[in-house]
Amino acid sequence: MREAWRCLLGLCLLACSASPASPNGPANPFAGQQTPPDPCYDDAGAARRCIPEFINAAFGKEVAVSSVCGRPTPSRSCSVVERGDERPSVRTCQICDAADPRRAHPPSYLTDLNSAHNLTCWQSENLHTSPHNVTLTLSLGKKFEITYVSLQFCSPRPESLAIYKSMDYGKSWTPYQYYSSQCRRMYNRPNKAAITKQNEQEGLCTDGHTDLYPLSGGLIAFSTLDGRPSGKDFDNSPVLQDWVTVTDIRVVFSRPQLPRELGAGGGGIGGGGRMDEDPMVPSTSLPAYFYAVGDFQVGGRCKCNGHASRCLKDKEGKLVCDCKHNTEGPECDRCKPFHYDRPWQRASAREANECLPCNCNLHARRCRFNMELYKLSGRKSGGVCMNCRHNTAGRHCHYCKEGFYRDMARPITHRRACKACDCHPVGAAGKTCNQTTGQCPCKDGVTGITCNRCAKGYQQSRSPVAPCIKIPVVNPTAMVSSSTEEPAADCESYCKPVKGNLKINMKKYCKKDYAVQVNVLDMETVGDWAKFSVNVVSVYKSRGEPLKRGDNVLWIHMKDLACKCPKIQMSKRFLVMGTSETGPGGPGAGGPGAGPGAAGAAAGAERVGLLADKNSLVIQWRDVWTRRLRKFQRKEKKGKCSKA
Repeated sequence: MREAWRCLLGLCLLACSASPASPNGPANPFAGQQTPPDPCYDDAGAARRCIPEFINAAFGKEVAVSSVCGRPTPSRSCSVVERGDERPSVRTCQICDAADPRRAHPPSYLTDLNSAHNLTCWQSENLHTSPHNVTLTLSLGKKFEITYVSLQFCSPRPESLAIYKSMDYGKSWTPYQYYSSQCRRMYNRPNKAAITKQNEQEGLCTDGHTDLYPLSGGLIAFSTLDGRPSGKDFDNSPVLQDWVTVTDIRVVFSRPQLPRELGAGGGGIGGGGRMDEDPMVPSTSLPAYFYAVGDFQVGGRCKCNGHASRCLKDKEGKLVCDCKHNTEGPECDRCKPFHYDRPWQRASAREANECLPCNCNLHARRCRFNMELYKLSGRKSGGVCMNCRHNTAGRHCHYCKEGFYRDMARPITHRRACKACDCHPVGAAGKTCNQTTGQCPCKDGVTGITCNRCAKGYQQSRSPVAPCIKIPVVNPTAMVSSSTEEPAADCESYCKPVKGNLKINMKKYCKKDYAVQVNVLDMETVGDWAKFSVNVVSVYKSRGEPLKRGDNVLWIHMKDLACKCPKIQMSKRFLVMGTSETGPGGPGAGGPGAGPGAAGAAAGAERVGLLADKNSLVIQWRDVWTRRLRKFQRKEKKGKCSKA
């Protein structure tokens, strides 16, 4: 009956809507044993709007009142009951004593269970002896979306009263509705102003309550949405959604409605009629009147923005929504962490607007929302992953960071989907390799997936800028034919006289002018000659001017180098044993045989340094030769070379 009464008053716009329909068909005999379905999701698991049940949010709540009768001392009050016909009104009087439960009218009676068998009323002090302004303040403890506020009176309805709401737990108050027979005088508002979209979020004033019958024991009910133009499209009206949201309700009685006897000043209640006398309460000839309310109701739903079907108490005893759709907060008013792929929105009948997780391919635990990216995506995705792990990068941690490349044998969600490029610090032109193949960017003349070796036709140098240098292309046949008067011969015949000259002995040692251990550093070409920068590590023999350890130059003719006699490589150590005599087109400007003498220096001012040709012994160094060469030195000093 009470719910039907609310709907007749137009108060069920939210109260009777959005309730999940009961399934058709016969009842399930095992329904009591099954877990009830979650109303926030359909049978297929898709999210849908869900809302808590409609309740009297004031029931059982404590109401703070500015006045209560019988405190601190008992008081007497009388009321007049109008019969509505030509018969005279009935006058009754009673004693109010806050210390006596049988005669007390405490604030708890405002929100207790009120029925025909349990008529309880809160009552204020006698308004002759206390201010006319009496305040009732109800705290709901959480945001609610309410549809009505009703007051069932046990006394005559006040002539003027105001209802206020707070959305911030009593820090500030906004007018909800005014009731007065003198709206302009009491509240500076016009009487029964028309409600338009421009003022549908303003508190209005009406005198309609003064026409209701009976005057005593009547009802005042305020509907938050009745007559509001946007009420039919509540889902799309942030103005009305804000309008119905409250955390606290305050009712202020400003002026009592005097019964006819009191208003005319005739027959004072305390003087003409009979009343129960109490020796503890002094009698008075003044009429006694007061405010009395039997039922204070606030109808609405726990505000969860369509993302919860119920409210629960947390560990601290505070009422909070049991949030779904990846939302959280007291009102499910924000997305859970990592669910920022689209902005939070209130659920509607058409769209649940659940919060979506960011797509980070399992490589990030945090993300943020970017509105610009969301708009550019056609309002589909705005999540940006933060602190991508496992060597990934990008908005969705969807590619490998600098210095790593994709292992195509693993999915991008694998924690080892990105492999290190390992680009050679000298041979590579950068640390970033191809994201698919892992190929590092190599410098000129360098090859390999990590740029770790010289390409064909190049040889290693000591330069970090150009670690591999091109081996000059020489036509050995042409070189031989142009350098000798004999018929041209290929490399095999050219090098044949010294082929296999890779062993050292005392006889070879004695025939050479110098014997040194060198470390080959770099090479450049000067005309028909290859100029090698070398570091002399040890000197075992030097006829004429002594050779010193340290930086020096080794000259080899291009024809000898092209035919690989001698064969020499960069960044390796070699034993070089040679003579001052040169082959065809010797290094000096004077032609064959123009060597410097015992020192083995290249002839001519332009080519100072060591000389090696096809007749020289140039073999890669072995540490076991150190003792052998020192032995050769000692034998040479004893004159054994002359006998060799």
